[in-house]
Amino acid sequence: MQIIIENLKEAVVISVFVFSMMLFTDYLNVLSRGKLSQWIKGGRLRQYIISSFLGATPGCLGAFMNVSFYIHGLISFGAVAGGMIATSGDEAFVMLAMFPKKALFLFFVLFILGIVFAYLTDKLIPFLKIRLSQKCELSGLHLEEECRCLNFKEAIEQIRKISLQRFLLLFLLGVALGGFLFGFVGPRVWEWKRVTFVLLLSLASFVVISVPEHYLEEHIWKHIAKKHLWRIFLWSFFALLLVNAGLKFWNLEAFVKTHMLWVLLIASLVGVIPESGPHLIFVMMFAKGMIPFSVILASSIVQDGHGMLPLFSYSLKDSLLIKLFNLVIGLGIGFLLYLAGF
Repeated sequence: MQIIIENLKEAVVISVFVFSMMLFTDYLNVLSRGKLSQWIKGGRLRQYIISSFLGATPGCLGAFMNVSFYIHGLISFGAVAGGMIATSGDEAFVMLAMFPKKALFLFFVLFILGIVFAYLTDKLIPFLKIRLSQKCELSGLHLEEECRCLNFKEAIEQIRKISLQRFLLLFLLGVALGGFLFGFVGPRVWEWKRVTFVLLLSLASFVVISVPEHYLEEHIWKHIAKKHLWRIFLWSFFALLLVNAGLKFWNLEAFVKTHMLWVLLIASLVGVIPESGPHLIFVMMFAKGMIPFSVILASSIVQDGHGMLPLFSYSLKDSLLIKLFNLVIGLGIGFLLYLAGF
């Protein structure tokens, strides 16, 4: 029971952090909507850098953008493959919550690898005589209405006539903020992690108060809260419970350390699953010091959250090619780093 309670608390902390980061990331994206397509047009090197940067940003939003750019012919096949190498999906938020310094280093390595292998993939495609899908000619990029996110008069009116969704979100954020302020959840002392949580929750509350009703319902409530948040919580809780129970009752640490090459292979194969969540088990293992950097890197190279799902609906062949390329790259780099002692 004590293990369950502790894991529930930690899962709540992770979920709150993920929710706040996803909300803030989406908020910034909407404020800058329309400019990304202008930035990304240009030479191949610019495509590789921008697609890998978008992939390396936490969450699946950058991966979705890369797929959209690829479908409309704005970036090459290598660029979208490199972006998927750099992508860690929603698990990136969890890594930032659990081991922020190592997570930032991992994201930087993935960003560099994304650029390098984007270039190599584009060179390899003509050599292998692989025919790719043609860009979509039926539609262009459709920009949403500009978000009136900083209209204070409108924000006051929205609070006066508050909707059920806005009330529930503000209530949950307020409870979480109070929990962190008074030390009921999260770090017990005032250090940078606790300050970060308080600032993020404060920003998230500001966003929920200030955004228009349409944005709140479509972006925050339907997409982030209803679609992502509960999955992150459940995956975090059960992954934590599995790892901690394994450490306590099944001598999981000894098994992992004596079968590390099998763990590397399994971690890479699990990364093929186009879904955020399964990769979390290896995130938890890395956080506990059970697996080396080579394993978490290999898993991160192969997996891309659910960023690939839109591409599956457009071209199954291109999607499977990207998955195959990234699996080979992840296994190869992971194996070499493991042999080198990392």
